[in-house]
Amino acid sequence: MIEKKNIAIIMGGYSSEYKISLTSGNVVYETLDRKKYNPYRIHIFKDKWVYVDDDDLELPIDKNDFSINIDGYKITFDCVFNAIHGSPGEDGYMQGYFELLKIPHTSCGMYQAAVTFNKRDCLSILKPYGIKTATSYYLNLGDIVDENAIVTKVGLPCFVKANKAGSSFGVTKVHKKEDLQAAIAVAFKEDDEIIIESFLNGTEVSVGVITYKGNTTVLPITEIVSENDFFDYEAKYLGKSQEITPARLTPEQEENVNILAKKVYEVLRMTGFSRSEFIFKDGDPYLLEINTVPGLTKESILPQQAAVAGISLADLFDNAIQESLKASLSSHKVE
Repeated sequence: MIEKKNIAIIMGGYSSEYKISLTSGNVVYETLDRKKYNPYRIHIFKDKWVYVDDDDLELPIDKNDFSINIDGYKITFDCVFNAIHGSPGEDGYMQGYFELLKIPHTSCGMYQAAVTFNKRDCLSILKPYGIKTATSYYLNLGDIVDENAIVTKVGLPCFVKANKAGSSFGVTKVHKKEDLQAAIAVAFKEDDEIIIESFLNGTEVSVGVITYKGNTTVLPITEIVSENDFFDYEAKYLGKSQEITPARLTPEQEENVNILAKKVYEVLRMTGFSRSEFIFKDGDPYLLEINTVPGLTKESILPQQAAVAGISLADLFDNAIQESLKASLSSHKVE
């Protein structure tokens, strides 16, 4: 008889994305095979880390070893399934914590999470590898805002984005110079660093790359067609967009972006899930950003891509756990 593994599914988080994360985490909880796993829902919030049972009763997490006590029994975990979008699940904090405790987790490493969550740093690292990106201008909270310098560098329209935030929070498309200040204020509500990027007019695609059965695997590409001015929060989560998988690309475009997405994953030495966003300009893919804890509901892009590739949600989640357990085993052998 197979000994079932205890799996902590962490969800929630400290950012504006916590509601989406709770949805993703619950999908994982409902999907995991009960013959192989004992899943536990763990809510991570600034004011509490708790285990939530099926009756919504909460028990505190012992942060010393990430354990819970149920009716006098101490429960520890064989693996953590990370479903926290944004901080602290996507920016390296949880990864560092679990790596110190030597608990396997399904997301990428601490460094990879921190770098990919910081759009400015991530794009800077990838540029020397021939990865094309939009022209950008950086601002930190407290900097003097020179609107003329911004427009001269990136042109109009442009995108004003919070540097470290996900799900299109703190993002504004600016058409007129006099609207820059308001857009910058919106971005500073989410983060104290901003990236302002030139507008790339072209087909937007999302490319999922995962480690599947030991191999770096590029999933079928999704084309994003937003009803709004860009792929904002409404477009992502409130049905204001079409997500077409597989994307309507030429064979050459498809090959180019597949090679590039795989290259990004391997250059950064990623593991686990990743979803890279690109825009085609003059036939070439330009990288916008990388998500390392993408949405995991049935409607989310990466699960849609997996389904087209013939990978069910249960298989997708099972593979993530098995890959993290395998990686942990091999790292212990090295030690």
